[in-house]
Amino acid sequence: MKEGKTKIMVFGTFDGLHKGHLSFFQQARKLAKNSFLIVSIARDRNVNKIKGKFPFLNEKERMILVKKCKLADKVVISGIKNHIPHIVKEKPDIIALGYDQKFYVKNLKKYLKNNGILVKIARLKPYNKKIYKNHLLNKKR
Repeated sequence: MKEGKTKIMVFGTFDGLHKGHLSFFQQARKLAKNSFLIVSIARDRNVNKIKGKFPFLNEKERMILVKKCKLADKVVISGIKNHIPHIVKEKPDIIALGYDQKFYVKNLKKYLKNNGILVKIARLKPYNKKIYKNHLLNKKR
């Protein structure tokens, strides 16, 4: 990473990329003029725990998919039991959350502050929440 760039980190399952995901990445990048976007891919086990089902694509396939879209500067896989260490390792300046990501907000700032990371948390707008959600797209298929 080049010096002087603002590290922005986003999180998600990204089980097949759609226009909503691409908008999410683009919105995150626009949070800083000189940005470096880090995309964190949710572990299969954690997706099952949060959403009640495993993703269609496994975590490695989803990681490759996000890398291929060329909007992320770095793609990482989240922690298995604790999502905080991988955030601490990346040291983001900004964490950008989707409008529907409530899981990460709970106590996130407190945990990061306790680990020496002062981070701004930004909430991004939905692209079209009535259409671009994977569970809604899957119903159409």
